[in-house]
Amino acid sequence: MRHPELAHVGIPIAPSLDSTLADDGVRPRVAPDKQRLVRISALAVLVAITISVLARGLVYLINLVTNLVFHGEASLAYHSPADNHLGLWVIVMPALGGLVVGLMAIYGSKAIRGHGIPEAMEQILTNQSRIKPSIMYLKPLSAAVSIGTGGPFGAEGPIIATGGALGSTLGQLINITHHERKVLLAAGATAGMSAIFGTPIAAVFLAIELLLFEFSPRSLLPVALACITGAAGHHLLFEQGPVFAMPALAAPSNGALATYSIIGLLVGLASVIITKIVYFVEDLFEELPIHWAWWPALGGLAVGIIGYFAPHTLGVGYENISTVLSGNAPLSLLLALCFLKFASWAISLGSGTSGGTLAPLLTIGGATGALLGVAIRHFFPASDIVLPLAALVGMAAMFAGASRALLTSIVFAVESTGQAQALLPLLGACTGAYLVSFLLMGNTIMTEKIARRGVKTPVDYEPDLLDKVNVERVLQGNMLAISTDNTIGEVREWSEREPERTTPHLVTVNPDGTFAGIVSLVTLAGWHSDDNAPISTLLQPRTAAVLATDSLRTAVERMARENVDVLPVVSSGTLPQVSGIISYRDILAAYKNRLEDDNKRAPHILLKRKSLRVLLRGQALFQKQRTEA
Repeated sequence: MRHPELAHVGIPIAPSLDSTLADDGVRPRVAPDKQRLVRISALAVLVAITISVLARGLVYLINLVTNLVFHGEASLAYHSPADNHLGLWVIVMPALGGLVVGLMAIYGSKAIRGHGIPEAMEQILTNQSRIKPSIMYLKPLSAAVSIGTGGPFGAEGPIIATGGALGSTLGQLINITHHERKVLLAAGATAGMSAIFGTPIAAVFLAIELLLFEFSPRSLLPVALACITGAAGHHLLFEQGPVFAMPALAAPSNGALATYSIIGLLVGLASVIITKIVYFVEDLFEELPIHWAWWPALGGLAVGIIGYFAPHTLGVGYENISTVLSGNAPLSLLLALCFLKFASWAISLGSGTSGGTLAPLLTIGGATGALLGVAIRHFFPASDIVLPLAALVGMAAMFAGASRALLTSIVFAVESTGQAQALLPLLGACTGAYLVSFLLMGNTIMTEKIARRGVKTPVDYEPDLLDKVNVERVLQGNMLAISTDNTIGEVREWSEREPERTTPHLVTVNPDGTFAGIVSLVTLAGWHSDDNAPISTLLQPRTAAVLATDSLRTAVERMARENVDVLPVVSSGTLPQVSGIISYRDILAAYKNRLEDDNKRAPHILLKRKSLRVLLRGQALFQKQRTEA
């Protein structure tokens, strides 16, 4: 029954198993399909070209609505709503815009409400990146109405949502996997951001930190190409230079770096407070005894009232960011943008209108950083900080704290201003803001909404433990093999007589030594028919296999695909041989051991013992010298 020689050299695979092995891929994990990668990349570029044109169209549409509502003229040129002469009528305009958005949400799609990025994240995590095609035109139209009538948002949020919907829709029309559809969604969303701001590198990081939740060539290459294409669209359709011009900055001193880092910590605390207030306002709207379609109108009314007293809080307000970054903004404007812009944005966003978060956070953060810079220079005149850099640090730290998109925040600030000297202050400030946010807030402004719906957002990008361990390290030695010539009764009798040598699954070989299959002891114990039947009667059909050099993740995937709990393990080479079996229990045990190893805390260098040896050696030398003396 037992074949000792086979336990050492392994069992040659039968020719009849070759087709099964080929079908199930008994080879190292399949390498990425390069032709499909090229195809998805080409599609991502196509999506980016389209969304760049749509971004320009959305900006024109916002300008048109703004000019019609606040200036009474049909023009595509940008004119700030702050320069209106409507008087008290300015209070009504955002409310009317909110009413239209509410009607569009009822009769179009409820999905147009909200930030844009959280909704895209939810579809990626829960719906295989499937977004309704209607969002492609409803989101930009609703955003144009909302922003054009004075909503305190930027064009980037809606165009990110529109680009994501475009990529998702294309992915639903063609024959691709849901992962490839996720890549197209992320490519469209980040290409839209790149088209608006001309910041392709920051857009790539945004995709990694908030949309893809992975870092791999199959995702990174299409998204990077899409972001480059979006940046080209920005230069062609918008402008060439940095989107936020500011004075040239000198390299800061070490003292200034420390001060900017402190500003980052304070802004990080402000980002936590802001996030909690935004969702507190949203909860208040949920308590209103009226239909949610009326909420945007109420939020718009608050926007209009605030806009009447502080006109610069109305509309996109990209020029406000440039003014703050110049370092010449009057104190009254900084206070208005810091507090009144925040109040207007929080109420409007909490009402469920169509808006976004990026531009308002940048505006509020820039104003907060500038105010902190003014205060520091007032109380510490010798401080070596400059207001433009304090504003830039505040702008980036606010987004880093609120969204925890650390790398996106740093790179965006550098790309959008062209200030490479700001890199170190930005790193210190954004890291500080991230730290405060991580310690004080469970979710971010991007994830709180979907977390309340039970959707968990990945936060770690570390390698899978099962990917780091191969099958060979888990495989138990001294494999047991039985012959198909044995009867069921003989095998049962042997297993009962020598239980300590019996494994839950037995490898079975033909008389010529070729692999026949696997027999489960559970199946063996449950057999109540003819005990004289050959053991081959109980063989599990169509058993897949796994290489000894494959990872445990590959083994798990193959078990799941074949719906089995054990796999034969074969060695690599020109003549693969079965060297054992692996079960899901073996994998769980290995996973548990690896977790314990990773979490085990123990010093590897005992300083006390080492110090004691040094003291003893020194004492011995001292005694020796005294003796010689």
